[in-house]
Amino acid sequence: MRAVIENFEKLLVNDIVIEVVNLTRATHNEADQLKKNLDESIENNQKKIIVDLSHCEFIDPTFLGVLVLALKSIAKIGGDIRLVKPDQTLKDLTGKNGTLNVFNIYESVDEAVKSFEIKGDQNYYLGNGAPLLI
Repeated sequence: MRAVIENFEKLLVNDIVIEVVNLTRATHNEADQLKKNLDESIENNQKKIIVDLSHCEFIDPTFLGVLVLALKSIAKIGGDIRLVKPDQTLKDLTGKNGTLNVFNIYESVDEAVKSFEIKGDQNYYLGNGAPLLI
């Protein structure tokens, strides 16, 4: 399945949703659409989501906040959000305050898809496969 929504592309591979962010600058202007897309997937009980940020050179705090809130929401239903290769500049900026440390980050979509097959490759909000209370 493939659906293009403005600057976002949603793909479904088996039981994994891949949200491709087709933006070089992901700002508060686009954060609402990302939130709607992720919330819809979580409400549909889709527990495996990959957000492909490989096109992004800049992500503002509002956009990043949407990702963190979605991660908290999906962890409550036993799911996970994994990120694909944010730009090195973004990693440097957000790494200083630890924001990206709550996500598993992969070099490619294929690597992120395969990671869902690995037990124990869990996000910050999951412990031993069970959601933590947040």
